[in-house]
Amino acid sequence: MTVGAEHEAPALAQALGAAILAGLEVEDGHQDHLAIVRRAAAAEDEVDALLHHAVGAARGAGHSWASLGDVLGMSRQAAQQRFGARRGDAHDDGRSDGQERWLGPVTAFDEMAELEIAGRQGWRTVGAGMLTHRVRRTTTQWEHKRVVWTGPVRRFETDGWQVAIRAFPWIYLVRDTGVPVEDA
Repeated sequence: MTVGAEHEAPALAQALGAAILAGLEVEDGHQDHLAIVRRAAAAEDEVDALLHHAVGAARGAGHSWASLGDVLGMSRQAAQQRFGARRGDAHDDGRSDGQERWLGPVTAFDEMAELEIAGRQGWRTVGAGMLTHRVRRTTTQWEHKRVVWTGPVRRFETDGWQVAIRAFPWIYLVRDTGVPVEDA
């Protein structure tokens, strides 16, 4: 268990357990244990992805590997090895058609300004990595918006925003302006 999380664990376990069991029916007094295992494994994958996004957001906000290791109950080196960029990750996808690229390095302090510039040139966010955004080229300008992941995004969708990526604790939204791109 991570440092300082002892008091949060019961509530998190309750919420995760409820989410895993939601919608599973009990037939003749028996639960489908394999369905529970399948959902628990999927939950583990999602929690791991959320943790990686949270670490990436903390790094983007300027927190050191030492402070992250302290919060996670591990050494600085262990935190960096587990959550740092790895060889063969999505950055090395070999795409050479020029329609997608990585934008970065960017931090929580400068990424929105960088995305604004990229958006005027027709690039829209389609993914994120550690201190980077995956962007795709289009023929129109895009607006980018970052909001805290606090609930349903329907309130933004009514204004024409689309969810580009969920990178806990953020949701990145994009909106096509319909305006042709500026020259680079």
